[in-house]
Formats: sequence, C-alpha cells, structure tokens
Amino acid sequence: MFAQLQHCGRVSHPSIQPDNVLPVAPSALKPDGQAITYAGAQDFVIPRALAKEEIPAIVAQFRDAAFRARHAGFDGVEVHGANGYLIDQFLRDGSNRRTDEYGGSTENRVRLLMEILQAISSVWPTDRIGVRLSPENAFNSMTDTDPMAHFEYFIGRLRGLNLAFVHVLEGDMMSKISRLNYLQLKNRFDGVYIANNGYDLERAKKAVSSGTADLVAFGLPFLANPDLVTRYRHNLSLNEPDQTSFYGGGAAGYTDYPMHKNMSIA
Repeated sequence: MFAQLQHCGRVSHPSIQPDNVLPVAPSALKPDGQAITYAGAQDFVIPRALAKEEIPAIVAQFRDAAFRARHAGFDGVEVHGANGYLIDQFLRDGSNRRTDEYGGSTENRVRLLMEILQAISSVWPTDRIGVRLSPENAFNSMTDTDPMAHFEYFIGRLRGLNLAFVHVLEGDMMSKISRLNYLQLKNRFDGVYIANNGYDLERAKKAVSSGTADLVAFGLPFLANPDLVTRYRHNLSLNEPDQTSFYGGGAAGYTDYPMHKNMSIA
C-alpha cells in the first residue's frame, strides 16, 4: 500500500488554512471553481505566489510526509504531481508564469518535482517511490500550451531514477477527451507505466495485453466497489458511484457501499 503525497497549492481556501492565510502557488493566478470547505463550497481566491526562498520548506514538507508514511508502515509513496495540485501547477505553463529558475523552460518547471523526489529518496529507496502525472486533465482549471512536448520532457527526466512506477491520468477527466499519444509517453519511461482514467475491465485487459500499459488503476469503480477485484474476477455486477456524495466529508459514499451479495465465491 502506497501513501499518496500532495500539496493543494492554489486549490485550497483561506478558511481551511492556518490563521486564514492565502493558499500558495507558483504564480498569483486564480483558478476557476470552488474549494470544499467546512462552510460548504466557496470560490477559489487569488493565491499568493511562493517566494523562491520558501520552496525548500515545501520540499521539506514532502520529505516529512514521506518519513511519516514509512513510520506508519506503508510500503511506499506516490508523489502526486497531477490534477491541478501544487506540483502540477509548477509543471504546466498555464499556471506557472514565474521568471526565476522554477518557471519558464520545461527544465525549470520540473525543478520542484525533481527536488521533492531527491528529498524523498533520503527516506525511501527509489523503487518504493512513484509519480502521478496528468498531461491533459483540465480539472482545477489547468491548461498547458504543448502538453505532448512538455510531458515527454518531464517523463524523460524520470528515466534512470529506478522509480517504482509512473502513474498517468490519460486525457481529460472533465471532457473525457484524449488527444495525446500516451504510448509515446510510456516509451519515454524505463519502468512500470500505470494507466488511469475511464478504464473498465475489458479496456484494461486490452491495454495490458497490447503493451500500451503495464498496469491499470481504477478510481471510481474501486470507490463504489470495495470488492472490485472479486467482482472483476467473477464477472459480477458493479455498484454505481453516487457522485452527489463526493467530497462530503463523511462515510456516505465512501465506506457504505455494499459488498456483492454473492460473496461465497470470493
């Protein structure tokens, strides 16, 4: 079991920050949408751009989280560099307008991720560290001018690090459209490639058998089906996820989905 490590960056809200401070980001650009807060959904605010001298503290927070995950007994960690959270905000040029060594070129925009990986590798062996990326996903108001070229470079930088895996959300989970050549991105990496986003059992089998993915990750099906592996193995019907319960903060829609009634075959 791997613990996923992430920093919300600009997609947070002052009401859920210590002392009601502004969220931080690579640049002071307000995303569209709303944050889920204790008072309900509230509009995102203009974040505060991180000063260069503050970035080592962000890296140290990831290292500390990795240490805590190891102490808690996890098998490894996944660095969440996807879906509009802080690392992704640095990677994509729609959210990163910096002019220092953390912005501008692809080499600069991947710098934070590489520093985080280096720091975490002092806690975990690299073969217990994975990275999650989302080149096209527009969730949390994310854009990029040339995701194919940029993420070819980013994934190429992960080669030779002996990472456990790279975990890629393929396409845009908002529009369900995918425009990139993900096999080409897969081939830039020298380890295990995990595909994600909208896969069902048959599509997953085809991806693995054809070599377009080494593994496939399931999100919504696992959320609604705690016994998903058994259901797939025996071709059993699936529970449908109740999206009205998402981000509710309680058990409803997370821990209350039933196991399949025919569990004698498990």
